[in-house]
Amino acid sequence: MAYFKDVKLHDELFGMVFGAGKVTRVFEDSYYKMLVTFKNGYEIIYTEDGIPKWGKFKEQTIFYKNDIDLTDVDFTATYKVLSPKKIIKLREKKRLEIKLPSGIWTECSKCVKEYVEDMLEKENYHLFRKKEHKKEQQEC
Repeated sequence: MAYFKDVKLHDELFGMVFGAGKVTRVFEDSYYKMLVTFKNGYEIIYTEDGIPKWGKFKEQTIFYKNDIDLTDVDFTATYKVLSPKKIIKLREKKRLEIKLPSGIWTECSKCVKEYVEDMLEKENYHLFRKKEHKKEQQEC
């Protein structure tokens, strides 16, 4: 049974990329099951399994708001703003993380390239940070 088989209009959801949202349309006889409108204005359609139409996602990225446990997700603030030169250097070394609109940190290589470029062009350097080594993360 698909996760969103019984989705209803106005159900509250949480997307790992865009954060809180609501179901604004339900499609009964379509490959895509629902249209979700997020608080930041984005509208994305999803399958019954919670896979979005955009990007190269193969796994579920949206959940019912009450079903998701975000205790292990990294929402921490960054205290050091990186320079554009450092951001480019870390990106080339695949050691750069970016903060998604949901507030979750993710590797830049997993993010849509246009989003990363847009944040750089807008000089939103506070949305980038250096990816910590596994050993450094364990010590904290």
